[in-house]
Amino acid sequence: MSKPIQFPEQRQKAPGRESKMHPQPEIIRKSYKGSAKLRNKIALITGADSGIVRSVALHFSSL
Repeated sequence: MSKPIQFPEQRQKAPGRESKMHPQPEIIRKSYKGSAKLRNKIALITGADSGIVRSVALHFSSL
């Protein structure tokens, strides 16, 4: 699945609810394959309540 060339216009209140978002946020692509550079390592991921931290955590866990 490739990213669209142009994203549709969005009108949402911040921070909003993910379940009501249109288009739905892309947290991690199904085709993503990590480089294995962090295999057998431990990571402590901290951050705010944004979706960025969730995406980072999923990317770390898929390595």
